[in-house]
Amino acid sequence: MDEKRVAFITGGTSGIGKEVSLTLSREGFDIAINCINDPKNYQDVKKEVEANNVKCILVQGDVSVYQDTERMVKEVIDEYGRIDVLVNNAGITKDNLLMRMKKEDFNSVIDVNLIGTFNVTKNVVPYMIKQRYGRIISLASVVGVAGNAGQANYAASKAGIIGFTKSLAKELGSRNILVNAVAPGYIKTAMTDVLSDKIKDSIKEQIPLRTLGETKDVANLIKFLSSEDSSYITGQVIHVDGGMVM
Repeated sequence: MDEKRVAFITGGTSGIGKEVSLTLSREGFDIAINCINDPKNYQDVKKEVEANNVKCILVQGDVSVYQDTERMVKEVIDEYGRIDVLVNNAGITKDNLLMRMKKEDFNSVIDVNLIGTFNVTKNVVPYMIKQRYGRIISLASVVGVAGNAGQANYAASKAGIIGFTKSLAKELGSRNILVNAVAPGYIKTAMTDVLSDKIKDSIKEQIPLRTLGETKDVANLIKFLSSEDSSYITGQVIHVDGGMVM
């Protein structure tokens, strides 16, 4: 493509999202990062991205609130004029066994993870259709494929993203818009840092590669799916889990 490419990453200030923001910036993408809190808190991330000789803007908003996503997407378009790659990464967990899970905790995980993915994508797609080009990459999880005790809400949200991805890929394929999902397993992030060594060791026993993944493992796959090298891949759910779920 002749024009400068633009990537919009939700939840792009930490963990996998931050790694994706940095990785795509190194590929020459101008970056827009969604954050739920005051952008002043994330100036260090912005500077890291801009150190790769690209532009970066921070757009504040809650992906579970439709009006927020409408405004955020407009801010990105006003700044860059286009969105070539959307990475739906924003997500939360509120784990508990179903018998102890509050209805509010089930709803909030669905609202952010699944409805948030719908909200952002719904607002981005018209621009991708107009430019007849786009890459939509949503973060699912191996938990959305295999389930996990204590994560009925999270598993349901991620399974929903998988169905959403496959349906949207069929709707948008003729418009040169590719839609895929990435399903990470256990990745070293703040979420896994709180686990005890004993629990981490028991998790590793379930993984053929006997190690937790790195955020770069996920970001490198997203880099590939954002590139022209993936131009015949759509509607797929690709695992990054060391062989944990086959």
